[in-house]
Parts: sequence; C-alpha cells; structure tokens
Amino acid sequence: MQKVQTTTLNRATLMFPLALVLFEFSVYIGNDLVQPAMLAITKDFGVSSSWAPSSMSFYLLGGACVAWLLGPLSDRLGRRKVLLTGVLFFVVTCLLILLTTNIQSFLALRFLQGIGLTVISAVGYAAIQETFEERDAIKVMALMANISLLAPLLGPVVGAFLIDHVSWHWGFIGIAFLAFLSWFGLNAKMPNTKLSIPKQPLRYIFDDFKQVYKNKRFLALSVALPMVAMPLMLWIALSPVMLVEELGFSSMQYGLAQFPVLGGLILGNIVLIKIIDKLPLGKSVLIGLPIMLFGTLVLVAGIIWPAYLVYCLIIGMTLVSFGEGISFSILFRFALMSSSVSKGTVAAAVSMLMMFSFFFIIELVRMLYEQFQLAGYSLSCFILIALWFSLPRAALKKVMSERVEQGQF
Repeated sequence: MQKVQTTTLNRATLMFPLALVLFEFSVYIGNDLVQPAMLAITKDFGVSSSWAPSSMSFYLLGGACVAWLLGPLSDRLGRRKVLLTGVLFFVVTCLLILLTTNIQSFLALRFLQGIGLTVISAVGYAAIQETFEERDAIKVMALMANISLLAPLLGPVVGAFLIDHVSWHWGFIGIAFLAFLSWFGLNAKMPNTKLSIPKQPLRYIFDDFKQVYKNKRFLALSVALPMVAMPLMLWIALSPVMLVEELGFSSMQYGLAQFPVLGGLILGNIVLIKIIDKLPLGKSVLIGLPIMLFGTLVLVAGIIWPAYLVYCLIIGMTLVSFGEGISFSILFRFALMSSSVSKGTVAAAVSMLMMFSFFFIIELVRMLYEQFQLAGYSLSCFILIALWFSLPRAALKKVMSERVEQGQF
C-alpha cells in the first residue's frame, strides 16, 4: 500500500490542480466540441448520422482499454512521468486526426485520443487524492469539475461556430494547443511523489486487479459511478441528434440549450464545496440522488405530454446534473478508498469499469434511440438512476455508518 504524505489546500498547492484541469479541459472539450460537429463530419465522410454517437463511445472505449496498464505503471514509475507522457500522446493524436479521410480511420484516432481520459482518471485523479487531505481532495475535485465544465458549455457553441464558418479540423488544432500548454504547467508544478510500493514484475498487476475486483464494497461503490454519470453522458452523446435532427434546433440553439443543463452541474459542484465541511461525508449523495431520480421522472413526463417535451428535457436534465454535482466527487472518493491496493491500480480499476460501462451503455441506448427515439433515452435515464437505490445505496450507508463508529465526521 502507498504511504504518501498529504498536504492542505492553499494558493501554492493549488497550482498543480490548475495545470491538471487545463489538460482535463482539453480532454473533455475533445468530446464536447467534436460531438456537435459530428453531423458535419459524417456528412464529409459520406456516412449516416447514426455514426455520430460512436465518436463519443470510441473515445470512451480508448480510455477503458489502457487503464489496466497506466494506473499500475504510474504506481511503479511515478505519476509525473506517466502523466506528462500521456499529455504529449494526446497532443499527437489530436494532430494526426487531421489526416483522416474516412469514418473508420477517424474513429480509430478517436479511440487513441480517448487514452487521455485514462491519463486523467487513473493517473491525475489518483495524484490529487494522494496529494491532498480527504475533504480538500474532494473540494479540489469539485473545483476541477467546475472548470472542466467550461468544456461542455463552450464546446457546443464553439463547435457550432466552426461548422458554420470554418472547419471542424480547427477544433482539433485548438485542443492540441491547449493540451500542450497544460504540459508546461504540469512539468513545472506537479509534485514528483515518491511511492513506497515494492518493485514487482508486471504480472503482479493482474493479481492486484483481482484483489480489487473481488472486493464487494469496491464493486458496489464503483458501479454507482456510471449509474450517476451516465444520464448526462447520454445527453452529451445524443443531444445533437435529439435536438437538431428530431426537434429542429439550429446549431446555435443546440449550443444554448446546454447552458442550463451543464449550469446545473456547475451549481451542484459549488454547493458541494460550500456544504462539505458542514455535513457528514456522504450526506449530500443521499440528497442528490433523489433529486436525480425526480429529474428522470420529469424526462418521462415529457414523453407522456409531448406539448411540454422541450421544457421537460431541459428541466429534467438540469435537475439530474445538479444532483450529480453534489454526489459524484464523494462517490469517487469512497470508491477509491474502498481498497487497500495501491491507488493507481484502484483508480485504473474504477476507470475501466466506468469507461466500459459508458461505451456499452451509450451504444445500447443509441440502438434503443433508433427504435424508440426520445422515449428510449428518457426511460434509460430513469432506469439507471433507479438502480442506484439498490446495492450502491446500501454500500454507501454502510460506509457512512462505519465512519460514525470510528468518530469520523
């Protein structure tokens, strides 16, 4: 197990998370700017618009497929080396996609770009959790989430501008430039943490993962993460098709429709930062998930009463995203700390479970959407959140109860 001395949050120690969040912003806008442009990209490549959600699912699949290696590798080589190398790899793949001439090569590069997601979740987040004390780490995660949320807020608008005035290619050039800037910040400010785990052959990686995945508490808490995050991920993946193709929104109207939805997530993270020191850790999750469930019911109501469909979509997703904002960072912390295995490996295990879940659920809901349109999307969101109230909720309440017995607030 790693023994890393934590630090408190102040102006000096904040510089590392700010450099990391610039890369996180680059990775996220690598999806949020591209998704609105997918209708134009599929048109350029001469394929059906049904390929549009696959850009996001292949991006997520790329992140899932290398998490098993990057997390443990960062345990052995150090977070700093793996993170800096990962940032440069992301920059190169963003530039290479400019050379693609068909949808297959485009999706292959999207897959490789998705490795940036694992660099963030399995390496960067693990470094944050190790660097800062418990509640400070959660505050940093929430603060990073708010800054990185500029990506889905700005992405649709910038994407719409690129479609209308220049070319989608410039989006990838801008993403590569931002990621390259973050490399300089990380190189200057990221601590070179010394890990205390023994040097072992790589075959021991699989033993570590086996130990993590045999942990029932880890599984219950980790499965909660894609359940909570998936409705908003589905919105980002499918909203270009739902709003533009099905409901007739213009590119700019589509971009503006993202503001209340993603604004709800920003507000949720701000509320979490404000209340985290006042409530028992985990209490905000028990508040946020019922709000999310109510939001999904509003989505279903829009299907029942089509005259209010647009209002129900926006209001329902805003409630869902607010609930996620006050819940997700705490759930991630609990999942990461539910196993004593080195945190790079645990973070990689969480990342793989999340990314594979995202990939398969997005592809499944994409097929459901083709058959049932908005009804398929709304009911899928409701089912995902309703499932959280089974084993994940019980595991969370048990963790909270144990913290009380141990005298932890």
